[in-house]
Amino acid sequence: MRSIIIFILLSLACAINAQPLAIPNLPKIELHLHIDCSLSYAVVHRLDPTITPEIYDQQFIAPARCTNLADYIRRADREIDLMQTPQQLRLATLDLFTQLRRDHVIYAEMRFAPLQHCKKGLSPKQVVAIVDSAVAEGIQKTGIQAGLILCTLRHYSEEQSIETVKLAEEFHRGNRHVVGFDIAADEAGYPITHHIAAFQYAHDHGIPCTAHAGEAKGAESVRETLANFHPSRIGHGVRSAEDSSLLQYLRQHHIHLEVCPTSNLQTNIYPTLADHPVDRLYHQGLSVSINTDGRTISNTTLDREYAQLATQFHWTKKDFLTCNLEALDHAFTSDAIKARLRAVLIQAYGNERLPKKSSTSR
Repeated sequence: MRSIIIFILLSLACAINAQPLAIPNLPKIELHLHIDCSLSYAVVHRLDPTITPEIYDQQFIAPARCTNLADYIRRADREIDLMQTPQQLRLATLDLFTQLRRDHVIYAEMRFAPLQHCKKGLSPKQVVAIVDSAVAEGIQKTGIQAGLILCTLRHYSEEQSIETVKLAEEFHRGNRHVVGFDIAADEAGYPITHHIAAFQYAHDHGIPCTAHAGEAKGAESVRETLANFHPSRIGHGVRSAEDSSLLQYLRQHHIHLEVCPTSNLQTNIYPTLADHPVDRLYHQGLSVSINTDGRTISNTTLDREYAQLATQFHWTKKDFLTCNLEALDHAFTSDAIKARLRAVLIQAYGNERLPKKSSTSR
């Protein structure tokens, strides 16, 4: 009997150690998060009281398996339509802060394409100013540090991309909260040609850059994005796993991958989480972070993403701490904020073995 009891206790101890039970209450960093894909039902119903929970589930949340990335992206149309006035933009942004606080996020970079929010007469500059002000309000109310990333879109013209990056330049100065520039949307459907000038402008004016790639297209998409846009981070980038020489390049040049596992399954890149390369990328020494992409469209949170990785790949607190520290190292924020948040992460995650700090170059 005594041996049976000891066996049960040891089994329970192993189970407890294998599962990051305290992860939901631990601080997190999120770098890849679209505002206009992340409206909760609470704010949607406030913006349009005719929308019921059933309508929200059917029209705002994507199915577990979309046809492709383009099919996934079109689910954002309903949310974008509800972000066209000053009050709508403010409420949507503050709603995201509420979600982040529940998820114990201590730093987030939120992104959106301002040119999509001008359907009711706002200028792109007004749109950015409104969201920037709402971010300041959200920081003050929640204590969450946050930055804005402005997105151009793959199907935009060169003129639209230049307009967007010049907004990023204008709001990157002073006490504003725009921290970077990005390109999003359907990489498989449109070439990079119209956007090279905008990224060159960003680099010439000291604006940090990330770029969606290696999602709807293979490793060649990441290669051309690196060669032409020169970002320090890649949004998704998971199909880099298909090219060993590209992985070596990413490691050598400290390029960070903003990985969004659930989103990648929904866009039909991988059949199951077991097939997703996030675990291989992480253990091969690449700099990766875990993100939600679109909290509404993917019906997810960081807590949920972490729990799935813990279950499927047996990730522990050490692994999540490593990814959070990598995210923080590559965040588009000041060294002072990084130092303060790094101390918060290390203290909260306890006596986990710390990874070697990345020597990122910007």
